Amino acid sequence: MRRIGLAVVLALALGPLAAQAQQGGRIPLVGVLRPSSPTDPVTEPFRQGLRDLGYVEGHNIRLVYRSAEGRYERLPGLAAELVRLPVDVLVTDGPGALAAKDATTRIPIVFAHFAAPVEEGLVASLARPGGNVTGLSTLNRELAIKRLELLEAVVPDLHRVAILWNTGRPGHAIQIKELQAASARVGIRLEMLEVRSPLDFDNAFRTMVNKRVGAVTVLDDAMFANERSRLAALAAQSRLPAMYGNSVFAEAGGLISYGAIFRELHRRAATDVDISKHVGRVKSERVLVSSLFVGGQFIS
Repeated sequence: MRRIGLAVVLALALGPLAAQAQQGGRIPLVGVLRPSSPTDPVTEPFRQGLRDLGYVEGHNIRLVYRSAEGRYERLPGLAAELVRLPVDVLVTDGPGALAAKDATTRIPIVFAHFAAPVEEGLVASLARPGGNVTGLSTLNRELAIKRLELLEAVVPDLHRVAILWNTGRPGHAIQIKELQAASARVGIRLEMLEVRSPLDFDNAFRTMVNKRVGAVTVLDDAMFANERSRLAALAAQSRLPAMYGNSVFAEAGGLISYGAIFRELHRRAATDVDISKHVGRVKSERVLVSSLFVGGQFIS
């Protein structure tokens, strides 16, 4: 099986950080806004990406972190804190990008990944994002449909699939609309199970069992990622084949994941913080960064 997922990389001139480094002024301060935990597996790849580019923390760059721990309502306040410091560039991902954009029109913003940046108003277009925002789109809507097709291929006589989604996560409603359209084409019925917190997980899986769904797809979400071991255990206890969008779920005991390699996206985000390489340029490129994991083993 070959890699087919795409991430779209957007870049624009983010001059202030480069100017400070070139002028030998104060050490640039990079604010890192994490929707999930500061110990998330993507944190170290971003730092490694900076080291690969010659940045040494405390010597020619400083990092300051704010983490919402999966509570998206905290993101606007955390973004405002970073803006007030002020940071020279703000790095984030997912719903953190929307909070960052609302917090400042002046400080450059780099998002490591975002499902639908144009549809949700984060950027003007993939080719020319405009404003002070740049980053990578995981094209998650297309990948969500592919996950449904993969489940149909591996689960015999699959007729009903549960979709576990977070009502507080921006972008999930867009993915669900696309999934509903895709399911109608292939003749699979979807059972939408909304959750707002980990307290809802047990009831959601009981509902899946009672409705006799054949499998479950867990949409990408920081809260879900924080609870990945528990979700994998609940799926196993419920005897439900489960599909995830992030390999950390498969590594935590989940059955199958298919999606962008988030560690790689965060490592690549360091390139956009290496501002001097992008001064005076706007570009769009496609990068193969998708992978299939089954039972925690890399397949393609």
